[in-house]
Amino acid sequence: MEGTKIKVSKRKQARIEIIPLIDVIFFLLATFVLFTLSLKRIESLPVDLPVAKPPTGEPPPTDTVTIQVSGEGAIFWNRELIDMGEVPSRIAYYKTQTDDPRILIAGDEKARFGTTVAVLDEVRKAGIQKFSVETRTRPTGK
Repeated sequence: MEGTKIKVSKRKQARIEIIPLIDVIFFLLATFVLFTLSLKRIESLPVDLPVAKPPTGEPPPTDTVTIQVSGEGAIFWNRELIDMGEVPSRIAYYKTQTDDPRILIAGDEKARFGTTVAVLDEVRKAGIQKFSVETRTRPTGK
């Protein structure tokens, strides 16, 4: 028997086709360029933000009332502990007794923002225009 030869074909090596890859990249590039061109430009206004000035060491005027909020939610009216329910009536009484009412809102280092805003709302509801929020903390009740 004569040997039969079996013809084995060589395997083709895999190739990475670069042309379709370039087409996809150009399509993505064109998409992002068109997308960014279609965005509206955001117009902005220049805003001068207020800056807290360091304390000058001057005490507030003697007719100024200091309302302090503590971390536990306690409220002090000129170092006197009061309830939140008393704040509107005290502010109203103070406004009737003073020609130029001024209020300083202060807080200790653990004061909650919500309670402080509630006090500020009561001051604004009373129509007092001259009020300040102290930018440095002080010990509770001081």
